[in-house]
Amino acid sequence: MKIFSFPSAAAEKRLAAIVNRELAVRKKDLQAVGRIIDAVRRRGDSALVEYSRRFDAPDLTAAEIEVSPEEIAAARSQVDQGFMRALDRAERQIADFHRQQVGQSWIRTQRPGTVLGQMVNPVDAAGIYVPGGKEGKTPLVSSVLMGAIPARIAGVRRLVMVTPPTRDGKVNPHLLVAAQKAGVDAVYRVGSAWAIAALAYGTETIPAVEVIVGPGNVYVTLAKKLVAGTVGIDMIAGPSEILVIADRSARPAFAAADLLSQAEHDPLASAVLLTDSAEIATAVVAAVKDQLPRLARREIAEASLARFGAVLIVPDIAAAVALANRIAPEHLELQLEAPFDWVGRIRNAGAVFLGHFTPEPVGDYIAGPNHVLPTAGTARFSSALCVDHFTKKTSLIHYSPAALQAEARDIIRLAETEGLGAHANAVRVRLESQPADTPSP
Repeated sequence: MKIFSFPSAAAEKRLAAIVNRELAVRKKDLQAVGRIIDAVRRRGDSALVEYSRRFDAPDLTAAEIEVSPEEIAAARSQVDQGFMRALDRAERQIADFHRQQVGQSWIRTQRPGTVLGQMVNPVDAAGIYVPGGKEGKTPLVSSVLMGAIPARIAGVRRLVMVTPPTRDGKVNPHLLVAAQKAGVDAVYRVGSAWAIAALAYGTETIPAVEVIVGPGNVYVTLAKKLVAGTVGIDMIAGPSEILVIADRSARPAFAAADLLSQAEHDPLASAVLLTDSAEIATAVVAAVKDQLPRLARREIAEASLARFGAVLIVPDIAAAVALANRIAPEHLELQLEAPFDWVGRIRNAGAVFLGHFTPEPVGDYIAGPNHVLPTAGTARFSSALCVDHFTKKTSLIHYSPAALQAEARDIIRLAETEGLGAHANAVRVRLESQPADTPSP
């Protein structure tokens, strides 16, 4: 990792490369995804089988798209007690956090003759996309929990999951056990853009849903982008990113490990350290160099750090916080002596991790807050996946005759200012229908 002094032209150039990196989208990929979506809309299950056989499981049949209850039940015997213990803790703590997000319907009668309010209702159906990992060997169990639990708490009536099968047509048992634990009603062994299309438009086997959430590769991301509007989606997520702010109290080995925890995701991931200590900067770079050779995903992490990693020495922690707000990172760690003194100044971040013993992975798996977070600077205006993504809000409005009469003149004036005479007339005809002696409110 290179060390830069900030502010400087070199530091700004490096930051620009990091901030402006985007999900690599080729025109031919976008066109291919469009064709896939169209095929699924027209041909349903037969298209799912065709694509699945070509890219995932060569022998998959339409009858095998849905994972059977027997396979899900059998999965429990294929996982160990240590996994179940960790799963139980994660489910419990994620659920507890998301219960605090549940919105309530409300009604107000503050103005005479009016009833105003808002109903909060869950969507009828939601779909969770879960990557299968390479040949099912790296099952993203946490993605099951982070997608399904807030949907369940929101009150979604039908919750389904799609995940690509392995070449022999199986689904990793850890994913199936997690889906059952999280309250998923059905699991379908399909992946990539054709799975997203099936969720959006429905097939003979997979009924359409109203909301689709979950991470995936570029084809999944493009498919979500193309079906957004037909269904709700969580977000268009880019590569993972972490920004660590460290003062002289930081432990270089901790900071290095946390930077690498995100760099190993993807060659496009970014890992940035901001510190007011040249000594810490040098020590963290050395710790990264020391830890890299021990990583199974070393090549990916090295590529990420080479292109989108940086260590910036800033004048003070206030400057680091200002820069963090400008970057709006997905994950922000405050490895500071007094992190709670600074957290109130953070405006733009997907999630903030406070203190030396709060590494980013605790948020990925078990702390409770959702790990589906805004990336690529979108934390300036968007939020983590939450219960609200699975609900919709309906306004309630009631006016008595007297209440309408009291406000009619102003409504008519605004409607006529906009040149919408029929709008004005919808109020005027009601006034004309009232007896002359209608009391004022």
